[in-house]
Amino acid sequence: MLAEPRRLAIVEMLRAAGAVTVADIEARFGVSSMTARRDLAELERQGAARRTHGGAVLPAFSGNEDSFGQRVERDAEAKAAIAELAVGRVAAGETIFLDSSSTTFFLARRILESGVAVTVLTNSLPVLNLASTYAGANVDVLAIGGSLRGLTQSFVGPHAVQMVKAHFADHLFLSCKGVSRTGILTDADPLEAELKRVMIAQAAASTVLLDGTKLSERGLNAIAPLSDVTDVLTYGVAERDLAVLRSTGVQVASAAGGGR
Repeated sequence: MLAEPRRLAIVEMLRAAGAVTVADIEARFGVSSMTARRDLAELERQGAARRTHGGAVLPAFSGNEDSFGQRVERDAEAKAAIAELAVGRVAAGETIFLDSSSTTFFLARRILESGVAVTVLTNSLPVLNLASTYAGANVDVLAIGGSLRGLTQSFVGPHAVQMVKAHFADHLFLSCKGVSRTGILTDADPLEAELKRVMIAQAAASTVLLDGTKLSERGLNAIAPLSDVTDVLTYGVAERDLAVLRSTGVQVASAAGGGR
């Protein structure tokens, strides 16, 4: 078995049992202890596992997830401020990915209001509905289809992943459940995390939109390390937390209400 499928299978073992040992991995996949330890080290780097003596356990991340309707009404001031900063990074003629986060929904509205002409690819049903209500909209929209998650009003799964892989974008704007102490972007749902990870790979630049709550929350599923994205736009993030973000090497900018 190739390394990536094996590591995904190890994550499933962790989710089922809460812990896994090097011996378990050796027995399950017929690999050496060195390979097993290397797999666990990589999963820890991704934020999907926490190494222990002789194995690993699940990190203490939350799998709780609120509905899109709940999230879009929460911290609206912060999301509007981040969207105002982000819309200045959208250039006419670009093709952009927008994920299904509520913060990105605020950005979609500002793009439509701004009049800048772009092509948007998104798996967010609320963004698709929003674009359809704008008469003479300046935005060409491609819907990323797949399995609809009612809770988040987003399309995910293998069909969504294949559609993203079939396109390249100039820019991706995304948010997440939270950022780990080791600088890993996380999400509550594995399918959401997978789709965002593929979007990052297919975009020339990726901008993460973070309000102050994201540094105190964690998702169960790793998306990617901050080092894989271009920059981070924040609001309401304390200076000490901004320093932590910058220590990963990513560029950080703050809207009003955050550290500078």
